[in-house]
Amino acid sequence: MAPRDTPRDRRRDGGRERPRELHRDRPRDPGAPARGAEPGRRGSTAARAVPPRAVPPRTAPRDGAPRSRPAPLRDGGPRAGTPRGGASRSGAFVPRRAEGRRHSGRTLTVGATRFRWGLVLVVIPLLLVTGKLVLLQGVDSADLALRAEQDRLADVPIGALRGAIVDRDGNPFAYTVDASRVTSDPTLVEDPERTALALTALLDVPVAELTELLGGDGRYVVLARRVPPQTVDAIEELGLPGIFFEDDPVRLYPVGVVGGQVVGFTGRDGDGLGGVELRFDDVLAGTDGRRRVEVGSGGNPIPSGIDESTPATDGSTVELTIDQDVQFVMEQRLAAACADGATTRASAVVLDAHTGEVVAMGSCPGYDPAQAGSTDPDLLGNPVVSDVFEPGSVMKAVTLAAALEEGAATPDTVLSVDGHIQAGDVVVTDAHDHAPVDWTVTGILAKSSNVGTIMLAREVGDATLERYLRAFGIGEQTGVGLPGESGGILEDSADWTESRAANVPIGQGVSVTTLQMASVYQALANDGVRVPPRVVSSVTAPDGTVTTPDPAEPTRVVSEATADDLAYMLEAVVGPGGTAPLAQIEGYRVAGKTGTAQRANPECGCYEGGGYVTTFVGFAPADDPQYVVAVDLERPTSSAEGGQVAAPVFADVMRFVLTDAGVVPSGTDRPDFAILREDLPGAAAGAPAGD
Repeated sequence: MAPRDTPRDRRRDGGRERPRELHRDRPRDPGAPARGAEPGRRGSTAARAVPPRAVPPRTAPRDGAPRSRPAPLRDGGPRAGTPRGGASRSGAFVPRRAEGRRHSGRTLTVGATRFRWGLVLVVIPLLLVTGKLVLLQGVDSADLALRAEQDRLADVPIGALRGAIVDRDGNPFAYTVDASRVTSDPTLVEDPERTALALTALLDVPVAELTELLGGDGRYVVLARRVPPQTVDAIEELGLPGIFFEDDPVRLYPVGVVGGQVVGFTGRDGDGLGGVELRFDDVLAGTDGRRRVEVGSGGNPIPSGIDESTPATDGSTVELTIDQDVQFVMEQRLAAACADGATTRASAVVLDAHTGEVVAMGSCPGYDPAQAGSTDPDLLGNPVVSDVFEPGSVMKAVTLAAALEEGAATPDTVLSVDGHIQAGDVVVTDAHDHAPVDWTVTGILAKSSNVGTIMLAREVGDATLERYLRAFGIGEQTGVGLPGESGGILEDSADWTESRAANVPIGQGVSVTTLQMASVYQALANDGVRVPPRVVSSVTAPDGTVTTPDPAEPTRVVSEATADDLAYMLEAVVGPGGTAPLAQIEGYRVAGKTGTAQRANPECGCYEGGGYVTTFVGFAPADDPQYVVAVDLERPTSSAEGGQVAAPVFADVMRFVLTDAGVVPSGTDRPDFAILREDLPGAAAGAPAGD
């Protein structure tokens, strides 16, 4: 067996074997042999020598001189540089520092303060997590489960069907049918393109448009509106995820423009925006219901899930006093008047003489409520109740009624009427200036004399005349119950100038609506009792309960005797020698009055170049009044008088009203009228007013 190399020999040969152990020298007994003195001897009782770890050569010292390594001594004694006292380190290990110098004077320990803070940082998060778990699992578990269930519940409104609007015979002007709005939640749509292909034919929407909507980033898009129920059923059968339906009822107006201005219209959300639709929106709208249904991830109802519904209550039916047939004929006649090339607006209203009910009401041009969104906004009102004009000579009936009621004249009173009269700083004339004429009061009305009417008004007095005007409803709303109604314009008599005091009695300097003028003549036709007009007859709830609006309180304006005298005098206007023979109706006696008033020119705020407003208001039969018809035509470029253009429109409308209602022809002949003094029988001639 070859002799073993000693550690010293291995170092000399440059061997690089790493020693298995490295021990620091401990102080030994001076008498004991040096450790490692006999490194190669097996049977030695001394501790087995551990070869020293090879120490790699050090780099040059900081001063640049090479560091020398002391050679080990062969005899194992201390080498030069050994610490004082003779102690040596095992092997060839040479300390790099002086004896007693260490990296630190303390051992690697953790202080108590640091330990406590570390414990806190570990324990507190654990406590928070544990507390949250206890809270979630023990305390809030029921609430969280309920909230999770609520997240699965879809609250879907059930739209109420809007109530119908019908005429006095139940014929519909407006009603609502079921329809739906098709919507989508794009985040739930699995394949937008395939879904679009499935829906395009049913919704009549291009594939590209549907694909874009279904592939969007939002949670709600509308794919189509007003989809009929059968189409909704077909889409539901496809079971497409992310497709939903909402109630979107459709409002229909089956007769179009007929009665459109009275009926009004609705917006896209179904709310009333005009006419009866607006005025009675609260009863027409009904009350929406709700449906709570549990849905899955695709938005479709879970068959065994929650499904609770509160049914909707449909709107009530509003019955109007309008007769649809009369309304149609009247509007046709107004349309013909507007087509004459000179009339820019024509309005008319038909009233029941005894009840004040509106049988027909409309203007030209009108509008179709179904097309309200594309109609000129200026045409969406109801001129019969909202537009005012100076009525002209139709107002003379009020002035003469005041004179008769106050005892200032009788129908046979004779006045010597000149062709003109001074009124402050102006001169008022008749339609044609003339020499003095001895007219009866009946003749003054029949000939529509401005001068004779002013003479009678001065006998009555301004304050008294104003009181009668207001009693007949001038200057205040009629209370018909339609939105946008105007009360007209009537100044206090205390503010009248001399010229204004002369203009008001003949219908200038005062403004009225068509409905107000009709209401004046309704009072005269109803024995002097004015009944405020109304357009709604009743309201019928879905359960069949019928509610009738409280009628307005009738007001006596003049006595029955005065009303009879006025009926006689107004009939003379339509008779021979009057201003409106074109208002006559075969078989019926007619009473009424023409009017031709200057129209204010909106361009200059003056009368010059404004044209005229021509009117005719009357009732029939004169011997037993049943209906009142008022007509006014706005003619900016014409000087034609009411008896020429408005009276024929009145006659056509009244003729249909009487025949449609089955009113029998008059059973008495028209009386002979005393227009001039010489028409009076002998001594029955009356003296001039004031004599």
